Amino acid sequence: MRKLISQFARFGVVGLVGLVIDFGVFNILRATVFAPENLHEGPVLAKVVSTGLAIIANWVGNRYWTFREHRGRQLWREFAEFLVVSLGGMAIGLACLWISHYVLGFTSILADNISGNVIGLALGTAFRFTLYKTWVFAPHRGDGGPAVFPADEGADAAGAPAAPVTEARGTSSRPPAATAPADAG
Repeated sequence: MRKLISQFARFGVVGLVGLVIDFGVFNILRATVFAPENLHEGPVLAKVVSTGLAIIANWVGNRYWTFREHRGRQLWREFAEFLVVSLGGMAIGLACLWISHYVLGFTSILADNISGNVIGLALGTAFRFTLYKTWVFAPHRGDGGPAVFPADEGADAAGAPAAPVTEARGTSSRPPAATAPADAG
């Protein structure tokens, strides 16, 4: 249980960094190059750019810190899965906002913020953490290190040699690890 709490705390820190990137980049772009006075679709484009940068930052943080011991060797597949889950979490927040604003008729700024940035964020975060842990970075999918860094495969996060993995009573159904680097795509 302690490991799960620690992992969730790291997930929260990574999420806060992504939130700062999203919020900061959005407001900078909206006030400058994507200002609505200059470009009608500016705010939407600013949000697409800021959310995209935040998703990339969150993937790097979660891959190399939160779920580092379970990251997979298929870098691009893992990124695509992470993107799908991230977009699903975003859709949950948008759905909460849409239901509150258009179905229930709560149209104030406070109501929009509560539905989208409190309820939607909480539900989206639970959704993302669960799927990152059980699908994208699931323990059964990773084998300790990405193929794009084959020299570090035998080292832990601090660079120290990793302890050998032993199986109890030969019950492993996994084949032995390959010595050649796997395709990262």
